[in-house]
This record gives sequence, C-alpha cells and structure tokens, in this order.
Amino acid sequence: MNRVLVVEDQADLARGLVENLEAEGYEARACGTARDGALMASAWPPDLIILDLMLPDCSGEVILADLRARGAETPVLILSARSDEATKVQGFRLGADDYVTKPFGLLELLARVANLLRRKAVVSTGVQVGRLTVFPGARRVLCDSHEVELRPKELDLLLALLEQPNRAVSRRHLLKAVWGYDSSVESRTVDWHVAELRRKLEADPSHPIVLRTVRKVGYRLDLVQSPR
Repeated sequence: MNRVLVVEDQADLARGLVENLEAEGYEARACGTARDGALMASAWPPDLIILDLMLPDCSGEVILADLRARGAETPVLILSARSDEATKVQGFRLGADDYVTKPFGLLELLARVANLLRRKAVVSTGVQVGRLTVFPGARRVLCDSHEVELRPKELDLLLALLEQPNRAVSRRHLLKAVWGYDSSVESRTVDWHVAELRRKLEADPSHPIVLRTVRKVGYRLDLVQSPR
C-alpha cells in the first residue's frame, strides 16, 4: 500500500485529504509543521509527499530543497495558495514533481497523486522502447544493450515523453516539464533537443520510428514501433 504524507497547516484541509486518500486505498498521515514533516518522513518513509509552501515554522521550499539536496527522489506535489508563475517555476526548479493551486478540485488532485505514484513504480525498472531500454531512476539509456550518453536536458525530455507513451505531447507541456516555463527558453529549444535525441537514438534520424512528430502539436514517443 502506497504511503502519502500530507504536510499542511490547515487542520481541516489536512484531515479531509487524509480521509479521501485513505478512501482511494492509500495509507495517509498528516502533520502541520515542517519540523513534524521531517520527523515523520524519517520515521515513516512516504511514497509521495503533498507539501504546502506556507508553513508556520519554515517555507515548504526549504523542505523541498533540503529533500533534493540529500538525494531523496520521493515525488513531491506542491499544494499552495500561491499561484504566481514565479513561485511555480521556483518549485519545479527545486525539484517538485507537480504543482496544484488552492482552491483545487479533489478529483483532479487524486488523479495527479495516482499519476505520480505510477511514475514512481517504474523508476527502478527498465522500459522497453523498440531498440532502447530506459531506466528512469538510474537515468540510463541502452540502445541494443550499449550505453547511450545523453545530456541532462536530453534525458529529461526523453523521460517527459516516456510519462505519456504513445500519446501526442505538446511543445508547451514539454517546456513546462523540462524547462519549467523559463521565459528565456524558446519553443524551438524542444525541436533542437528532439533532433539531438533522434541523432543518438534512431537507426535512421531522417526517418524516426521512436520519436515521432505530431504536426501542429509536438511529439510522440512510440513504445511499439510500426512502419511509417
């Protein structure tokens, strides 16, 4: 049973989240301060953390930064009333996996929790993509059993596409997932990185069968290749 830790100082909200998470089949606990959250995460290691940013004793951003600095890969979903773009971008840069603003729809939040836990489930296992084997947790890619050297953003882009296999993923979504909507990043950056990925991963980069272009939308990662 997956464990979800809710770090939220609004007691009624935290209690409601725990009840609904438990109704979905998760084991859930809540605490209202950063200190208690750190202690509980140590004594009761969660599979996912729902983290408020405005806690009474410490900013949630500090907790997130410390978590990632220690090498923890636990998925973190930020749940905050702060909806400005700068705060969201900062959260993603610090290592948040998702960001939901208050007020929020409960069904959407639960769907995002389920999605993050599904992603975590494949972290330690290899995903087969034609000639490729991708290990998300180890950040490794093999092609015909040979290691492929990818730059960090190339790998991040590949993993973002892998989260939605066989589906068209927009450039806008990829810019958010990989670059955090950084205003200094041009949309063509996605195209340039896809071109590099094709050069390194496709048998024939001019006729890709893994990284497909979806006209007027973006790109699609095909787990099962078929002729063009």
